[in-house]
Amino acid sequence: MKRVRCLVLNAALGPLDYRVPDGMDVEPGSVVECPLGPRTVTGIVWEAERLPGTDVPAEKLRPLRDALPVPPLGAPLRRLIEWTADYYVASMAGVARMALSSGGALKGPATMTEYRLTGGMPERLTPQRLAAMEALEGEQANIRELAGIAGVSEGVLRGLVNHGVLEPVEVDCDRPYDPARPDFAKVDLSPQQAEASAVFSAAVRAGKFAPFLLDGVTGSGKTETYFEPVADALKMGRQVLVLLPEIALTENFLSRFEDRFGTAPVLWHSSLKSTERRRAWRAVANGSAQVVVGARSALFLPFARLGLIVVDEAHEVSFKQEDGVRYNARDVAVMRANFEKVPVILASATPALESLQMAESGIYRKIDLPSRFGGATLPSIETIDLTEEKPGAGQWLATRLVEGIEERLARGEQSLLFLNRRGYAPLTLCRNCGFRFQCPNCSAWLVEHRFTRRLACHHCGHETAQPETCPDCGEPDCLVACGPGVERIADEVAERLPQARVFVATSDTLNSPVKAAEFIAAVETGQIDVIVGTQLVTKGFHFPDLTLVGVVDADLGLEGGDLRAGERTYQQVAQVAGRAGRGSKPGEVLIQTRHPEATVIAALAAGDRDAFYDAETEARRHAGAPPFGRWAAIIISSEDDGEAREAANRIGGFRPHVDNCVILGPAPAPMALLRGRYRYRFLVNARRSVQLQDVIRHWLGQVDHPAGVRVAVDIDPYSFV
Repeated sequence: MKRVRCLVLNAALGPLDYRVPDGMDVEPGSVVECPLGPRTVTGIVWEAERLPGTDVPAEKLRPLRDALPVPPLGAPLRRLIEWTADYYVASMAGVARMALSSGGALKGPATMTEYRLTGGMPERLTPQRLAAMEALEGEQANIRELAGIAGVSEGVLRGLVNHGVLEPVEVDCDRPYDPARPDFAKVDLSPQQAEASAVFSAAVRAGKFAPFLLDGVTGSGKTETYFEPVADALKMGRQVLVLLPEIALTENFLSRFEDRFGTAPVLWHSSLKSTERRRAWRAVANGSAQVVVGARSALFLPFARLGLIVVDEAHEVSFKQEDGVRYNARDVAVMRANFEKVPVILASATPALESLQMAESGIYRKIDLPSRFGGATLPSIETIDLTEEKPGAGQWLATRLVEGIEERLARGEQSLLFLNRRGYAPLTLCRNCGFRFQCPNCSAWLVEHRFTRRLACHHCGHETAQPETCPDCGEPDCLVACGPGVERIADEVAERLPQARVFVATSDTLNSPVKAAEFIAAVETGQIDVIVGTQLVTKGFHFPDLTLVGVVDADLGLEGGDLRAGERTYQQVAQVAGRAGRGSKPGEVLIQTRHPEATVIAALAAGDRDAFYDAETEARRHAGAPPFGRWAAIIISSEDDGEAREAANRIGGFRPHVDNCVILGPAPAPMALLRGRYRYRFLVNARRSVQLQDVIRHWLGQVDHPAGVRVAVDIDPYSFV
């Protein structure tokens, strides 16, 4: 009898042993269906010596029900699952679930119905039908996708199906992707780029773990530099993973990739339809997906022959997962490269302090691109002291900034205004009684969105219509918007410069790859004069005619209790400044601030990155903060405030006393109510010599909690709300 140990995808259960029926062939990594009581659950066969199990007598073992028709998860991915669960104090089941994130992919081959034109004509040819037929010439896809291509409703296309104008075609769900061609386009690299790409390509050919930090100024051509080792990996028959922090960035990247390799890469992100996720997952697993471009979850895809990992904009906060398994994709990418024995490139114009420290200590090899590609120069940077150059009443833009935009309009150039605050105003109150609109589920004010006439919470998604009267005192026409959001700035530009064509670029307006592509096309063809945007526009975009960047409120990111606030502000402002002057025309950056003497603002104005990082490094060293010390947060939450507080106090009663380890709390979280749950926090600060994860596991393992209480551990936290 063959006995196997399985990791089942249920965090409440430990590993379970099963019997392998006669005729079933499984090995470590095989994905199987396991009986659990009356149910069937998915599991992964694991090496028994690597997972603690129970000594269930052989005669009591239940047989596996089925081995699913997918390749086994490789040993490097299994080691990554173990490491991620151990480092981030998470359940292995929770991590493994990310590797099996497409349930449809596990079911084996399948077909789907697509449609194409037959060449026939409908009995009644309406303008909509004619436009659809012209747009769909040569296209084949499902009805929903064809409707998107043609810009008509699905009902119009179903009418064409009924008239025989569109015919159904059965297609294989796992049809192969068009192959990328490493020699498709001739590449023109600067001497700096060529030298850097030669180092990366040599590492790909060597087939060994090699972590690199590609530190290049904005506009230096980092993407083109790492495209060459991508080409080398393809020539060797290896797969490549490129991680991007935002879905909105993919459209810009895809066009550059297609220009270089002749076809689009395989995409992986949360907006994909289930059929697209299934096709991508299976192509990755069988090795036919050559280059995958995705969000952080792509890290756990079951690559068959991985040869290179690239993390673009590696400093980005959005690489940190803030719920579920709270991992940092930048760090997990390095560990996956280590287990796979392949190079990994962390590319950034403003690297995280932790990455710079790893390079300084010799763990990462640092490759510099200190100048812009093609002779473009870095923009000039000046500050506008808002205590001296005050905007007018009810205005947020200083006169010098508005005059700068006006000059660009006269020259046919473009401007970008950056404010990391969505909506029209962050707070709406009643000037009669002082009532403030607050989210019923969170400790947060509702943000006014004037475009949609809604009040919304950006934490839980709660929305309500904007009332005509105060809900507290009933007074009409008394609601006042306080403070600016991007919509309010856009209104001010339209009012002061009515000739300007303004576009608001946020996650609300660029919430799909299609909308992002339309935005890029509109900017590149000169249909937009002024972009008003949040952090979404601070990275990745290359607009040659954009010559002025205005930072509306550089002090905004320095508010609150974020221990990385200075670094984050520097990165955001430096990245958005990098959008200016990327072509042949020189760029200018104007930073509005009330604190021009602040270390981060002064360093930005002087263009002295080293001075900022030196000061930030010393502050972190003094505070025992990363990379010189360790942080961890423990968040206790419940729908009942008393229950959450009691659980937090009970956990506090078991706090360990460990040398070189300080435990602060429990205290109400700054965001004390989030998505209907009351929250309390501990913050743990330890020296690097402390085995922090072991301390936390032992501490929390001593305490039981009521069913309504959740306890989450966040190692290396980025959010302190």
